Amino acid sequence: MTPKEVLDMAKENGAKVVDLRFMDFPGVWQHFSVPINELDESSFEDGYGFDGSSIRGWQPIHASDMLVVPDADTAKMDPFYEAPTLVLIGNIVDPVTREPYTRDPRNIAQKAEAYLKSTGIGDIAYFGPEPEFFIFDDIRFESTRFGAFYEIDSIEGVWNSGREEMPNLGYKPRHKEGYFPVPPMDKFQDLRTEMVLTLENLGIATEAQHHEVATAGQAEIDMRFMPLLQMADQLMWFKYVLKNVAYRNNHTVTFMPKPIFEDNGTGMHTHISIWKEDQPLFAGDKYAGLSQEALYAIGGILTHCKALCAFTNPTTNSYKRLVPGFEAPVNLAYSSRNRSAAIRIPMYSPSPKTKRIEFRTPDPSCNGYLAFSAMLMAVIDGIRNKIDPGDPLDKNIYNLPPEELAEIPSAPGSLEEALASLKDDQEFLLKGDVFTSDAIDMWIEYKIENEVNDVKLRPHPHEFFLYFDI
Repeated sequence: MTPKEVLDMAKENGAKVVDLRFMDFPGVWQHFSVPINELDESSFEDGYGFDGSSIRGWQPIHASDMLVVPDADTAKMDPFYEAPTLVLIGNIVDPVTREPYTRDPRNIAQKAEAYLKSTGIGDIAYFGPEPEFFIFDDIRFESTRFGAFYEIDSIEGVWNSGREEMPNLGYKPRHKEGYFPVPPMDKFQDLRTEMVLTLENLGIATEAQHHEVATAGQAEIDMRFMPLLQMADQLMWFKYVLKNVAYRNNHTVTFMPKPIFEDNGTGMHTHISIWKEDQPLFAGDKYAGLSQEALYAIGGILTHCKALCAFTNPTTNSYKRLVPGFEAPVNLAYSSRNRSAAIRIPMYSPSPKTKRIEFRTPDPSCNGYLAFSAMLMAVIDGIRNKIDPGDPLDKNIYNLPPEELAEIPSAPGSLEEALASLKDDQEFLLKGDVFTSDAIDMWIEYKIENEVNDVKLRPHPHEFFLYFDI
């Protein structure tokens, strides 16, 4: 879409406001709005100024001025605002040098796509994430110097099977039994459909929606695969739409990986494929119909997985899900059909065009621009260096004897371990100047200072249960 076409679109839809959106470093959408008369064709080159020092992980106070330059291809009409509002996602630019900002996640994603083309390996990388989430009716939490708690409630929560609801009509999914039941056990079919239709109206293609395994409204909506940058943009729209559809229906949505103890966590299995000259690079005559390049790509992900987790599983809560022995994809192995492996090769269709690899370790708390870019860099590194992934593991990992299981490497056990792995294994990310040392260093520093240490220093409520009477 050209700037002129965006202006025509705004006029046709009666837009009165332009909402400019961009990512902060951790991965949350930020925005500010201007009247529609402040948008003209020059705006797509000149951009709009804002204070970068107020954005997490960005500029210091003495160099705070930044520009957000809207991308015409991202234009959509917001489905929630009262006044007709045109939304444009922007790229962050230094106002003095006019250079793209190294810590702008969208800039990193653009560089990753360009680097793939420069290697000659392929023309386009497709990503198909499957974000899971919870729909709750009530959430309360507090963390102070002298107390901390959280409390979740859901009409579907099995813990409410004995609650006086005047009347309590039952039909609350038991722990780990929420997968695919019809209503009245599944109480959120209509809400998920409203989410899907809102996404479709925005031009975001979806493939399926369903209840997930856990009690208390766990769900999944799958988007159709798209090129890396476009999918990262769509993932932000996805989270925005789901949260706002839930909110206007008096529910709340969370993408926390592990909000409920002793039930399934929330993952984001991510399908990856590379195409070159309109041909699928990952289809071939090797294991599970893969090409040799696809096997090398798997080798790259498995080799760099511990560092990747710093981006694909970037919260302390992520590692409440990634616990060995609880069906989480922590074992660094690959297999066809076997969902207990970190990488699975889906076998739904014999068509070469559908051949891809599925990386099952990530979760939806991630910044999609950074996570997808890091995955692609690991794939490229595997292909360029012909990294052998070893033999596939077509056994149930959780039934293996201890001595055999001990030989299978595992994903990190904590965010701190993942960040340490990233510090030691980042050379593959620096190729083509896709990730810069500045961006990686700031990511590690921000996460340790603001998340790892903050959680590590605080007494845990369960510690009082365990130790108060000592």
